[in-house]
Amino acid sequence: MDRHSFTRRGFMVAGGAAATSALAACNNGINSSGGAVIDQRVDATESFLFNTYPQTRDLAAKAAGILYMPLITKAGFGVGGSYGRGALRINGSTVDYYSAATATFGVQFGVQQYAHALFFMTEPALRSFRTSAGWTLGADAEYAVKDFGGNLSADIMTATSPVIALVFGQAGLIIGATLAGTKYTRIIP
Repeated sequence: MDRHSFTRRGFMVAGGAAATSALAACNNGINSSGGAVIDQRVDATESFLFNTYPQTRDLAAKAAGILYMPLITKAGFGVGGSYGRGALRINGSTVDYYSAATATFGVQFGVQQYAHALFFMTEPALRSFRTSAGWTLGADAEYAVKDFGGNLSADIMTATSPVIALVFGQAGLIIGATLAGTKYTRIIP
């Protein structure tokens, strides 16, 4: 094998580095000045969510805690990733800060920015999230989706899942985007 041949591993490493560089170039809080900036973004995100989808106020009142991720930037060109930072709120107060990161491989092309919120509907689900060294969103989450009129599905108010995930405020387009596999890690901003 000569020095000009490409390996799949080399391609994946180069693609991952390129995706990380692209994400770092986006203003998603990577170099923010700390908790105050994250809290301001979370306040704006919460306000947008409650004003755009009023039924989420009732959902929030039932939740044991809510993780707000104000801005996630996702980029993919075969190999991709996403990154963002946010805050966990319990009874309306920030208790911890978290990063959300995903590494992806496969059919995906484009760049997208979006916000999401995880509503922890039970104390055990919230406790599992907070005590985990790195919690990954999996199949046990219920996803609330927008209908054709832009409203959230009515069944979110009767959902029995321990975690309800809402994705909103999308800008840009990426094919193959999902929250599944997103890893959340507690950070000190």
